Amino acid sequence: MTRTYILLALAILAEVIATTALARSDSFTRLGPSVVAALGYGVAFWLLSFPLRVMPTGIVYAIWSGMGIVLVSAIAWIWYRQMLDFAAILGLALILAGVVVINVFSKSIMH
Repeated sequence: MTRTYILLALAILAEVIATTALARSDSFTRLGPSVVAALGYGVAFWLLSFPLRVMPTGIVYAIWSGMGIVLVSAIAWIWYRQMLDFAAILGLALILAGVVVINVFSKSIMH
């Protein structure tokens, strides 16, 4: 199960890198960020295919997308000064709380 979570974490990391590059690609008009985005998403989906072999699709997707949303928002806030108001921070905290609840309490995944 540890290997599964490592692969899922790597898939999240690849997706976060790809999404950050996508935001800098200027609608795919800048080559460097465009290549990083395309490769990043390819790697992310490939890595995501491994946890899907042993975990329910909805659970994998909830963890992958939830953590991706929180991390991309944090990067945009810290590196690119895209400020978040209280409501946005609260919403992100609730997403993160949902990921924690799934991982700690759900019987849908093996612990």
